[in-house]
Amino acid sequence: NSMAYPLQSDELVFFVNGRKVTERQADPEELLLFYLRKRRILFLSFASELFRLSGTKYGCGVGGCGACTVMISTYDPVAKQIRHHPANSCLLPICSLHGAAVTTVEGVGSTKTRIHPIQERLAKCHGSQCGFCTPGMVMSIYALLRSHLEPSMEQIISALDGNLCRCTGYRPIIDSYTSFAGEPKCCQLRGTEKCCLDQEEHMCSSSTGGQVRCFGMFFIISYLHYKLFKSTKSLSFPPQRMAQEQQRTTLIFHGKRTTWISPPGLKELLELKAKYPKASLVLGNTRLNKNVNVVHHPLILHPVRIPEMHVVSSTNNGLVIGAACRLAQLRDTLMETIPKVPEEKTKIFQALLQQLRTLAGEQIRSMASLGGHIVSRGSTWDLNPILSVGKSVLNLASEDGKRQILLNDQFLAGCEHADIKPNEVIVSVLIPYSKKDDFISAFRQAERRKNALSIVNSGMRVIFSPGTDTIVDLSILYGGIGSTTVSARKSCEKLIGRQWNDQLLSEACKLVLEEISLSTSALGGKVEYRRTLLVSFLFRFYLEVLNGLHWMYPFRYAELSEEQKSALGVLQSGVPRGLQVYQVRCDVDPGQSSQDPVGRPIMHQSGIKHATGEAVYIDDIRPVDGELSLAVVTSIKAHANIISIDASEALQVPGVVDVVTARDVPGENGNDEQAFAEDKVICVGQIICAVVAESVTQAKQGAEKVKIVYEDLEPILTIEDSIKHNSYITEERKIEKGDIEKGFKSADEIIEGELHIGGQEHFYLETNSVLVIPRMEDKEMDVYVSTQHATDVQELVASALNLQSNKIMCHMKHVGGAFGGKITKPSFFAVIAAVAANKTGRPVRFVLERNMDMLITGGRHPFFGKYKVGFMNDGRIIAADFQCYINGGCTKDESELVIEYIVLKVDNAYNIPNLRVRGHACKTNLPSNTAFRGFGFPQAGLFEETCIVAVATRTGLPHEKVRELNMYKGINLTAFKEEFDAENLWKCWEECLDKSEYYSRKATVEEFNKKSYWKKKGIAIIPMKFSVGFNATYYHQAGALVHIYIDGSVLVTHGGIELGQGIHTKMLQIASRELKIPLSYIHFCETSTTTVPNGKYTAGSVGTEINARAVQDACQILWKRLDPIRSKNPNGKWKDWISEAHKQSISLSATGYFKGYVTNMNWDTKKGHAFPYFLFGVACSEVEIDCLTGDHKNIRTDIVMDACFSINPAIDIGQIEGAFIQGVGLYTLEEIYFSPEGEQLTLGPDTYKIPAICDIPEKFHVYLLPNSRNSVAIYSSKGMGEAGLFLGSSVFFAMRDAVAAAREERGLPLDFTLNSPLTVERIRMACADDFTEMIPKDKPGTSKPWAIDIH
Repeated sequence: NSMAYPLQSDELVFFVNGRKVTERQADPEELLLFYLRKRRILFLSFASELFRLSGTKYGCGVGGCGACTVMISTYDPVAKQIRHHPANSCLLPICSLHGAAVTTVEGVGSTKTRIHPIQERLAKCHGSQCGFCTPGMVMSIYALLRSHLEPSMEQIISALDGNLCRCTGYRPIIDSYTSFAGEPKCCQLRGTEKCCLDQEEHMCSSSTGGQVRCFGMFFIISYLHYKLFKSTKSLSFPPQRMAQEQQRTTLIFHGKRTTWISPPGLKELLELKAKYPKASLVLGNTRLNKNVNVVHHPLILHPVRIPEMHVVSSTNNGLVIGAACRLAQLRDTLMETIPKVPEEKTKIFQALLQQLRTLAGEQIRSMASLGGHIVSRGSTWDLNPILSVGKSVLNLASEDGKRQILLNDQFLAGCEHADIKPNEVIVSVLIPYSKKDDFISAFRQAERRKNALSIVNSGMRVIFSPGTDTIVDLSILYGGIGSTTVSARKSCEKLIGRQWNDQLLSEACKLVLEEISLSTSALGGKVEYRRTLLVSFLFRFYLEVLNGLHWMYPFRYAELSEEQKSALGVLQSGVPRGLQVYQVRCDVDPGQSSQDPVGRPIMHQSGIKHATGEAVYIDDIRPVDGELSLAVVTSIKAHANIISIDASEALQVPGVVDVVTARDVPGENGNDEQAFAEDKVICVGQIICAVVAESVTQAKQGAEKVKIVYEDLEPILTIEDSIKHNSYITEERKIEKGDIEKGFKSADEIIEGELHIGGQEHFYLETNSVLVIPRMEDKEMDVYVSTQHATDVQELVASALNLQSNKIMCHMKHVGGAFGGKITKPSFFAVIAAVAANKTGRPVRFVLERNMDMLITGGRHPFFGKYKVGFMNDGRIIAADFQCYINGGCTKDESELVIEYIVLKVDNAYNIPNLRVRGHACKTNLPSNTAFRGFGFPQAGLFEETCIVAVATRTGLPHEKVRELNMYKGINLTAFKEEFDAENLWKCWEECLDKSEYYSRKATVEEFNKKSYWKKKGIAIIPMKFSVGFNATYYHQAGALVHIYIDGSVLVTHGGIELGQGIHTKMLQIASRELKIPLSYIHFCETSTTTVPNGKYTAGSVGTEINARAVQDACQILWKRLDPIRSKNPNGKWKDWISEAHKQSISLSATGYFKGYVTNMNWDTKKGHAFPYFLFGVACSEVEIDCLTGDHKNIRTDIVMDACFSINPAIDIGQIEGAFIQGVGLYTLEEIYFSPEGEQLTLGPDTYKIPAICDIPEKFHVYLLPNSRNSVAIYSSKGMGEAGLFLGSSVFFAMRDAVAAAREERGLPLDFTLNSPLTVERIRMACADDFTEMIPKDKPGTSKPWAIDIH
């Protein structure tokens, strides 16, 4: 490959945070993220030390989550200016960065230098919880502000399109960045002209009766700080001279398997393409469809420096856009052009712009090029159908000369005669102007409104004979139907010469459905829905054109009817706004000292470190001397015997040190679940063996070479199968109350039904991570692990290595999200790493890639429920018989507890006098499902609410009246005979009805629905009775250790683990109150099994309050010891007292302990005091749906929560909002697919959609119920961690309400059941109409589906 060029260089030069980096052996396969995280890079010019930049995080590896966002700055020699844009470093090859400057979160600001206002705002507005996504959020906004000093709110929201957060629910993140939009204003609390966030943390800021927290308003100090930053330039940028010097140099980088060439001009590029016709052109490297990563290309050409490919110019025929133009740049160009050109010429531009607003996230839009988008021809790429129907022209070049071809349907289908030749490149694209009698429309529908590939997209165009509605030309293209974009060419030809009327529409639908077919087993499933979208889009196009004709010739063509108008346009979301109201403690307790932080919205103790990227997660720990990387080999069969494992080829891979199997485990190989599979595998994704090597890449290469021979066994995958085969994990769990037979006999009516609820992936942003470091003596081992249950890790590792627990030291500092998913599984990952470390005698790091994490670990239990409900005509339910089944997967894990909780909690807020509940946990050959926030209740609650809705529908009564009739009132007993008072349930209900203006808004919704046929609104209000904790006392025990040092500083440790829920922050508040010292005196270091032993798992909403009791106990012991010192010197300072205590030999260290809340449950007598206490909440949500496509938007949510006296209202509100949005995900978005062979198909953010910023309600109001007490928990608080999740079901039932309105208008039965998640597909198919009727239907069982229902 040694080509002779006059000027040639193999030196890669770029800048990181202002420092020049020169690589003489750059590997084209190396991606920026891993380069930044693992290399020793010189940091900022004023730091002489070598740093590893671990602030940029690995979240998914496919550019879907934004955790790895950095800012790239490049010099544009044409415009003579520097351009800044965000980019996913997990996709960026370092070779593409020559002459560019990279800014990471460390380069924006740090606690060692100064914090940037973006970082400060985010932290002070409580915009981080676990903090793992925070550096990415900071970088997305920083890149925006570098290009737009005062961006609009729309730009801010759109800048965050590509960033996912699993903790916060996004509202505080948006609020913290509102301040950068235009001129700042602040809340001017109590007329003091000060903002509540401007005050010292110990100040008591409140208004009478409650406080509205200032959200998103900028406070003065930061504003000045921000102005200062506005005036400063970039840290450092390569001088333009460098760009000029390099202009004529060909860059060549040789890797092990790939050569990367960056030619300086078009002539050189065409010479290369002639010589190497198979070479790939790569610009943004964003096309990460399977098998298209750089790895597979031996030669890559990088045409970034070719001026002809960057051209943006207007001609008489249209816009010419260079093939290297980024999609974000195309969007900005179109936005500038459209207002300047007569409207009739811009129809293609407007259609493109509509798709560009929702296509991917800002990072991908800033990296992906127009040429790459066109030539890669992905079926779901949104721009190609429009470019094609708009008759765009590709300007091609090769050594043979220039050529133009049409970007038409045949080009998109890859027909040889219409395609590019191997030696040609696309230089630019002509996007023509449209004409007066031209109509062009763009359509797309995705699982999530933004940052999601389309399920189906389309471009449609019709040209009429001037002044008439006679078709001269018609083109209809669809993406997402086949492997390429498909054209309804034959249908269109048949319709030329016809008039644009209803007859044409019905014929066009018929023709299109005949011409474009989709097989039952098509990849991606949703077959009938996708067929429906073909004709739904066509109908919308038909109406858009009719509407256009009317506007052009109002006297010739009639105006659309109201019904038709309602089908036009897509749902648009506004800028989300939040409101949080809570009662401040000093309003209730005027005697509270101003220094006492309890009850105040103290910022998360690690908030600033999250925002600067300085918080250290497991994979951020520096490499240890001799460290090895580990990759696992997992089963590809759901159920099979292992015949043999052959690792010989793996051991030949350079860098591979060893292969570890079950035989290498000195002690126990796991417990009920095996760490390594031994004789057989029981699910796809089960770990069989592990490969350890010098690097991650080598370990992965080794893992691919391990050969396993299986003997297939019959798998059980679904709940239906397991019922048939009687395959259960535990005995049936049953609760009975009253006399069910009598109840049914006396009922006026009985209804029966069933409900299916899909599972849910935890999608914590930090994948499972372990670092095991063997110590030099006594077989001791340090285990750094991302877990919720350190004791279990310690026990399992000790038993696997045949050691006592006292030799295993577990450490946890920050966990990047968990939600129940890091209780049981991390222990097995720790065992695998520990066994490898034990065998090799070297430290081992095991960090799962996102797809492996999702493949191996289970999630929330899929649920199937059957109900029989007896009720009176007035809506009172008097008898119910529930059968509940969950898909537990292949081992017991937490399934027994989950089914118990479902049985105990299924009544929710309703008092059913005669009730029987039976629960079964099914054993199947799927990855074992485990704990997940809410722990069974989100499934049980939705099931119960579905019964309420069924009764309300049958009786014709308003849903809220049926709820009120059946809700618990006053002092009650649960079905298992635990007493509770429902007073606060009713307070929350009435407060929510009032605050949400439910009745007036319900009337408005009904009015809207009367006028709108194709778009419907729905509103629902849902009550909740939630119980925290566990049904055994010993689960609630907790320990703490508090040291006071001679200088008066205090170190607090306890058994709880920081998962993002702010547990350490609250512990510091408690220690501050109990010891009566400022927060600045107190520090928390880490959770470790060496300081506090035998901690139970941090889960069940009670982690904070039980550990708080232990910290309180230790602090009170110490305070009491200081009594004699204080009585002698009552006016002394804290430091004096401590110094004196030390001189008097008073111990300044104490352990605190909390025995636990007394709880019990006897399943034989079916009675018990199963939970420490109950909390109540109510949510009201309003939505709008598009009946043609199933699209939906969340308009408003009001939540009233019985939090009693919150220790930290900011943290508690953050928990409520975050859980709520997770619930919205569970009930409306997140869908897991399994193949008929039991392999999970949704393994990353590209296929599995968690809520993004576009999914939060436009108005999001949270109220904490005032004047409420809880005698059980510390300081009268309540645990808020999980309760909010079920309230997400208010969105589900609001959608159901909207669907019911559509069905009623269409004369369809109203006793329908909607299963969860209520996705765009389910909404559309439930709003049945002529279009769902006309599509071809498949008989079940006629062919093998792409995916199966496991619930």
